[in-house]
Amino acid sequence: MTIQKTFQVCPGTLAKGYDTYSSTCLKYVFNGKKVSPILPYNSPLLDGKDGETFEANKRRLSISGVQEKFSVIQIKNQIRLTEEGESGTFILKPIPRDLMRVDQVPANEHLTMQIAKQVYQIKTAENALVFFQNGGPAYITKRFDIVDEKTKWAKEDFATLANKTSETDGENYKYNFSYEGIGKLIKTYVPAYRVEMEKFFSLVVFNYLFSNGDAHLKNFSILETEKGDHILSPAYDLLNTRIHVNDADFALTEGLFDEEYYSDEMKANGWCGRDDFEVFGDRIGLKPQQIAMLLEPFLKDQPMVHELIQNSFLNEETKALYKDHYLTRLKKLTNTL
Repeated sequence: MTIQKTFQVCPGTLAKGYDTYSSTCLKYVFNGKKVSPILPYNSPLLDGKDGETFEANKRRLSISGVQEKFSVIQIKNQIRLTEEGESGTFILKPIPRDLMRVDQVPANEHLTMQIAKQVYQIKTAENALVFFQNGGPAYITKRFDIVDEKTKWAKEDFATLANKTSETDGENYKYNFSYEGIGKLIKTYVPAYRVEMEKFFSLVVFNYLFSNGDAHLKNFSILETEKGDHILSPAYDLLNTRIHVNDADFALTEGLFDEEYYSDEMKANGWCGRDDFEVFGDRIGLKPQQIAMLLEPFLKDQPMVHELIQNSFLNEETKALYKDHYLTRLKKLTNTL
């Protein structure tokens, strides 16, 4: 049985006053075509024909990761699973398994990506929420490495660039590094690294402020451009992981720095503050004025963050938790906790 869902905000931009996708969402996510937020499938968590269809699709998808991902394609006004021989233009991520508040994961990722884009002007993979016939949510994101049916840009994650594999570093290979180390790799592989380093710095600060404890090597990538050089890819896989697992402040085991460095804040309280990120910025080659400019929006309580949390598809309990994590990290970052 199909459940009729009613919306009061756009399931893409989270703007109020929409009972479906807004024109802005349709433009950036779905190529300007009118697309329904309701997929023609039941959730893959359910048994039956649709479950079998999703399993067959998953075997064709080469993108790695713990969370189940499926390849989908937009044909005019319809979003559907890819079939044999088709190249997907979107990744679909339903509710995963075995996490706290697991049913909130799609809305969490969607909200966090929207905050990154709308509040902090971080370039992100275009994304939205969709819903199965039985009402369950899924996160959908547009592939930024697929230009059109004939063009695909090369993409390399930083695990590959750092020569980290399960054979060389064991099952935790994508975590055995530092963010300063990623900065050094950016200088090596990205010609316009001075510009891209600012983007990287902002993303690292964002991940800390919004409790993304899974920002590992495979969640940063470089992307080939039409000119044949490389830039940082749009941000992806951003979510507040603290809502679902009791993880560390940083995904990478070495933290911000290649070698042990402890600010006065860290020594006194055991957490990173503004001083740590100022040192981090300096060590990856940013000038003091650049660091101050980039940190500035992260050091104030942004009203739009609260607005987007309230408009999100999280339930009320998780909205309150998300807000609490944000304000706690903000106090840590500004040394006011």
